[in-house]
Amino acid sequence: MSDLQAPLRPKRKKGLVDFLVQFRWVFVIFFVLPFSALYYFLIYLGDVRSEMKSYKQRQKEHDENVKKVVKRLKQRNPKKDGLVCTARKPWIAVGMRNVDYKRARHYEVDLSAFRNILEIDKERMIARVEPLVNMGQITRVTVPMNLSLAVVAELDDLTVGGLINGYGIEGSSHIYGLFSDTVVAYEIVLADGRVVRATKDNEYSDLFYAIPWSQGTLGFLVAAEIKLIPVKEYMRLTYTPVVGNLQDLAQGYMDSFAPRDGDQDNPEKVPDFVEGMVYSPTEGVFMIGRYASKEEAKKKGNKINNVGWWFKPWFYQHAQTALKKGEFVEYIPTREYYHRHTRCLYWEGKLILPFGDQWWFRFLLGWLMPPKVSLLKATQGESIRNYYHEMHVIQDMLVPLYKVGDALEWVHHEMEIYPIWLCPHRLFKLPVKTMVYPEPGFEQHHRQGDTPYAQMFTDVGVYYAPGPVLRGEVFDGAEAVRKMEQWLIKNHSFQPQYAVSELNEKDFWRMFDADLYEHVRRKYGAVGTFMSVYYKSKKGRKTEKEVQEAEQAHLETAYAEAD
Repeated sequence: MSDLQAPLRPKRKKGLVDFLVQFRWVFVIFFVLPFSALYYFLIYLGDVRSEMKSYKQRQKEHDENVKKVVKRLKQRNPKKDGLVCTARKPWIAVGMRNVDYKRARHYEVDLSAFRNILEIDKERMIARVEPLVNMGQITRVTVPMNLSLAVVAELDDLTVGGLINGYGIEGSSHIYGLFSDTVVAYEIVLADGRVVRATKDNEYSDLFYAIPWSQGTLGFLVAAEIKLIPVKEYMRLTYTPVVGNLQDLAQGYMDSFAPRDGDQDNPEKVPDFVEGMVYSPTEGVFMIGRYASKEEAKKKGNKINNVGWWFKPWFYQHAQTALKKGEFVEYIPTREYYHRHTRCLYWEGKLILPFGDQWWFRFLLGWLMPPKVSLLKATQGESIRNYYHEMHVIQDMLVPLYKVGDALEWVHHEMEIYPIWLCPHRLFKLPVKTMVYPEPGFEQHHRQGDTPYAQMFTDVGVYYAPGPVLRGEVFDGAEAVRKMEQWLIKNHSFQPQYAVSELNEKDFWRMFDADLYEHVRRKYGAVGTFMSVYYKSKKGRKTEKEVQEAEQAHLETAYAEAD
């Protein structure tokens, strides 16, 4: 058997849950889609109502809501009440990780009112927003001003708070880094009720660097100031097909945005946006985008593609046509480009609605897409949820750029999932060592994509049913994720914790660095008030006793022993 050949597996016996999953589209069409459309409409009306208020009024409401959070925190009795968490229902989160920590006794604080854009400061080029502002909401306001967040995550529903406390990336991350790297200040309510503003150079700089990836376990984020950049009306997108083995595809992907001469900061050589999709072990399409003016886009001979219309082909399938017709160029309205994967949820929409990509469905019901992820989760039940954890993969592997080919080969051998999403991002050298960090000494190797101040990584996005599942064969999803996590640890790579994790505590802190995080937890009183990031991310139910014992261990020791 060659290294890339997938192992032979026995056939899997199907049961009732397989039947329910196979025909779940009936429930999705007649219940989830209509209610999703209504929900989106009501949220839109709320956003419009917010935008009609003056910035002064929004700030006044913000200050009042912060006072409510502080009051609620101070009412907590540590001896009687559980650890603190938000009052958000477990199914509302966009991520696939079970929010099982809320099944233990806990003390809820309601943050649902924090969904306003507080200010767009064109002079400082800063957007000041509350944590529940989502990407669709912020681009609807900024793009008409020819402004944008430096990093705009693709799906409309992703919130500022989730992208900061967790993980956020987009096709511009090869320039600006992850979403949290574009934040210039956090407004945080600490465990003792203090409200502080943390920046990289004030007295709370340690808190500033510790917030990303902390999953809200250091304090409550109530506002963030985020970098804005000037943009133009269109994105000039070039689709380039590449054929070869997985290592060839990886090299073609690297060459699309990382000059081999190392001139990574030259805007003439480095595009504004980068994205790759690997459709099979031998075929991929890599896209580079540059902002373009309305005048350029509308010149004679240029093609404009409004990908946001409900009847348009799903974006990943549209990009795949480059494999047949060769390289081509088109212009996409900037905001429609940002949210190009929203309608079909990358390619997950094909599993949810097997015929959702057909022309007749797109014309008749495409305007109802996408189904809201939270409604899908709320209506799936325990058995279907467990089925998806075993028979379905939604994972991101953040790997050094030079190891992308190895990661693709690993995914093919262990999971056989296609398409695979590729998106590069910088991991900056910072004054302190944060939970995620570049390889020590990376700058000495002068690898493609790296600079003296940042190592280039890539998000290898693995979202779909594995090949063995599609063929009706036995597949152990938990074991596959465990193997993936060990591969990541071995290769100085990272797993975003929105996904299902099989890591034990020792391996969690082998993957991530604990020093700064645990120092900040002790310094600002989070221990004993907020659950630790490992126990918040851990798979399975968290009993109150288990959580309390873990917190006591953190009180007694600096951090979990790591190899």
